[in-house]
Amino acid sequence: MAWKITQVIQNEILTSKKERTLVPLQRSPRPRLFESREDELESLIIAPPPAHTINLCGRDTLPIPNQIPRPPDDFKGREDEIREILSNFDKGATITGLRGMAGVGKTALALILAERLKDRFPDGNLILNLKGTTKSPLSAAEAMALVIHSYYPTDPLPENENELHGLYYSVLAGKHALLLLDNAADKEQVEPLLPPSNCAVLITSRNKFTLPGLKERDLDVLPPAEARELLLEIAPRIGSRADSLADLCGYLPLALRNAASVLAERKDVDVKDYELSLNDKKARLGLIEASFSLSYDLLRPIRKKHWCRLSVFPEDFDLNGGMAVLKMVRDASSEALSDLVKWNLIILIPPVDSEEERYRMHDLARLFAESRMGSLERDDAKQRYTKHYLKVLSDADTLYEKGGKYILSGLMLFDREWANIKEGQAWAKVMMRDITERKVKSNLMFALKMANSYPNDGANVLALRLHPQEEIRWLETALTAARLMKAPHFEGGHLGNLGMAYYHLGEVRKAIEYYDQALAISHKIGNIRGEGYALGNLGSAYADLGDMQKAIEYQDQALAISNKIGDRRGEGDALGNLGSAYAALGDTVKAIDYYDQALKVAHDIVDVSSEGNYLSSLGSIFFNLGETQKALEYYEQSLAISREIGDSLKEANALWNVGLILEKEEM
Repeated sequence: MAWKITQVIQNEILTSKKERTLVPLQRSPRPRLFESREDELESLIIAPPPAHTINLCGRDTLPIPNQIPRPPDDFKGREDEIREILSNFDKGATITGLRGMAGVGKTALALILAERLKDRFPDGNLILNLKGTTKSPLSAAEAMALVIHSYYPTDPLPENENELHGLYYSVLAGKHALLLLDNAADKEQVEPLLPPSNCAVLITSRNKFTLPGLKERDLDVLPPAEARELLLEIAPRIGSRADSLADLCGYLPLALRNAASVLAERKDVDVKDYELSLNDKKARLGLIEASFSLSYDLLRPIRKKHWCRLSVFPEDFDLNGGMAVLKMVRDASSEALSDLVKWNLIILIPPVDSEEERYRMHDLARLFAESRMGSLERDDAKQRYTKHYLKVLSDADTLYEKGGKYILSGLMLFDREWANIKEGQAWAKVMMRDITERKVKSNLMFALKMANSYPNDGANVLALRLHPQEEIRWLETALTAARLMKAPHFEGGHLGNLGMAYYHLGEVRKAIEYYDQALAISHKIGNIRGEGYALGNLGSAYADLGDMQKAIEYQDQALAISNKIGDRRGEGDALGNLGSAYAALGDTVKAIDYYDQALKVAHDIVDVSSEGNYLSSLGSIFFNLGETQKALEYYEQSLAISREIGDSLKEANALWNVGLILEKEEM
């Protein structure tokens, strides 16, 4: 199992003397994913932004997660709360909850606490936005997956939630890590995320709930002296009017920062006039909306437009994302974002672990800005957003497909932008549904292209990151889009990938139904490569059902097609799967021959992962033949590869098998 930590397995192998059995490598069929064809999807109007760049690193140099950003530079006060909470930590209380109204500064205080506590937790600090105040809070399973992939980004996850929780707990076992669970919804969301006692948790929420061991602290508005200090820190010219302005702001940190930021940036605005305007708007709109309204009213028209367009981001974003949505070049976008940061209308997130700086909106600011944007402007911003994050997804998939050190790079990009990628696909789905239901032709082709392309352009990383049930939903949307576009090439690809998703759910016969449909469409339109993919997947499915003769028939056909069109990767897959089929039939001579051929192909095309698979499979065959020294050589080569690519499951299998041989030789 992927969650058995390698060293634990190795120690168990070398010390326990119980009867053991060989762990063969179970070869899953490679997802034979269709490629997008630029001649079918012509260029869209929106030009893509510059390509993303990422630091490349292998498993051995994977850094400890350091995700929690530093606190706001202008943070003031809360010393009593800080002292009390740190004192509780000293006494062993490791679960702290900060509760309070919107804008009271829960997250800012949590960041201060994390900054002061981080040296106690050398194994990582992680932050999760649980989105508890949105219509779609993060599920516990999604949150656990994010934590697991922070430590083991290339590992697959179990599909069963109980197993996922076991993996989550095992990953954190023995680690001294700090988790910041921001914007929690309720007990049901948070309780499964409570880690082992060696870790600590900070929780922020607007809602009150109880948990075992939770030390909760309700946050009120700032005391007058601290509110005054915050105003004067940001805008010293407020001077003697600080007390009256603080009172007008309700001593609420968010409103105080908004007011002070306006007065710091607009020297032409008289403090007394600002107070009068705030008092008037507060009477009509409420405190928070009044503070944003005043900031908004004082912006130049172009900055109003920019701020409203940025409300399409559900969470944080980088400069490239801002460029795409703002429709501006890099320097102009950077200037616009900097202006809005100065006005406290967006928040700058400093770089963490050498990544680029990012930006985000307070959720209340997002709601206000969104309400000020017209429908045409919103649709344009959303379209650019959707197109941009399709490109990001494609970039991540391209890196992953390159293999080696690029696998981790692709997954890091995907994980960093996952919230935006998911929102882009969801928006494409909504656009397609709304347009087709209203029978509006405007933007229909754009919506269909986006809905069709998301699961295709990110097929490899999505197959690893998405639960099959969610992958099925994405593919069903894409299938509908392909059919509405009358694009059978894509329809066949989505049908084949739906088959893969059902295969991974264990519904092999349903997978075969989709593979058959994909095969029929590919044959009809003359897509020979698609035929090869479908035939290979059918062969793997029948092998899984135990029908090896039928599996061999399909793999032979897939091999013939791969040879005909020069598809070396397809050739290697078919050869490897034929080796597995003959091994299952007990024909070791043919099995070895096919594995040797598959190994050569994998080596030639630098498919390191498959190379490790074939080495392991050959090791299993020679072990069963009693040739333990030869088996050991293959297993050790497979072990080296699994460590190189950071695949802990294959590493664990190889260690187990090496241990079996060493143990046998000792007897």
